[in-house]
Amino acid sequence: MHRYLPRLPGALLVLVLAVPGPYASAAEFLVRATTVPDMKAVFGQVESRIVVPARVRIGGTVRALRVSQGDEVKEGDTIAVIVDDKLALQLDAAQARIDALGSQLDNARLQLERAQQLRASGSGTQANLDQAKMQLEVAVNQVAAARAERTVIEQSTREGTVVAPASGRVLTVPVTPGSVVLPGEEIARIAPGPYYLRLSLPERHAAEIVEGADVVVGARGLTQAADRSAPAHRGRIVKVYPEIVDGRVIADVEVAGIGDYFVNERTLVSIPVGRRSVLAVPPDAVRTLHGIDYVRLADASGEADVAVIPGERFEDGGEPRIEILTGLHDGDRIVLP
Repeated sequence: MHRYLPRLPGALLVLVLAVPGPYASAAEFLVRATTVPDMKAVFGQVESRIVVPARVRIGGTVRALRVSQGDEVKEGDTIAVIVDDKLALQLDAAQARIDALGSQLDNARLQLERAQQLRASGSGTQANLDQAKMQLEVAVNQVAAARAERTVIEQSTREGTVVAPASGRVLTVPVTPGSVVLPGEEIARIAPGPYYLRLSLPERHAAEIVEGADVVVGARGLTQAADRSAPAHRGRIVKVYPEIVDGRVIADVEVAGIGDYFVNERTLVSIPVGRRSVLAVPPDAVRTLHGIDYVRLADASGEADVAVIPGERFEDGGEPRIEILTGLHDGDRIVLP
């Protein structure tokens, strides 16, 4: 059976559809003031806790140089070879002296044997025998001294090999092959680590900086990414120096994963210098329409969209939050999608 509607003159037929809004089955979020750290962006400089110089122990000419800036070395690796041509001549002279004293020692032994034979036959005196024994002892000691001198020269020759005093990265190599160096001169500087960030902040923040505070290290480089919710590294302040130098307080930050940074490289660091109270909502509560950010506010009269100005993102108790600069008050109820 069909039912017909009367057709009236000038009448307009309107069909109304009930379309559920984006918050039809939504939950509510109570806005409360939250205390968050007040972060300040400063530059941190990567430094090595230890920088060890590799020094030459003898003077001479750099015959071979086996490292350059940036190389990774292990403790005991050969860095350079220093050669002193005089050591080879001194070694030859020491060997010749040992040979000469060896001949004198053989002669002293022969004289002692003759003196002992003459004394045994009764034709020699005890004085001649004692003198032969003394000459043999002198010759033995002279040979031992000459051999010790040769050992010293050989050790000096071995000390021409400069080895790495520690494992790490080579920072500088101030010499070139063929350079003449003196004993104690620096061949290379090695940074074994561990690496840390050194911060320099204005004096007005000295009271707010405390050891153990967490910091956020931005992406590598002198610029920071716009999305700071996913920082590259997180660190911790391990030391605040008690002396203020030139109106600035110095602090050290321990950060994992900066071993591949350049020493003295600078990067942006966000450090807490105080605390402030903010109003924040979950990121899903904010929706953008025609370039304006809105949240849906629920009150006794119903629901209404309120324009807000969002701030930076952070985490509150492990949950993501976005700061609301204007548009909300403490105690407002927000409708979540």
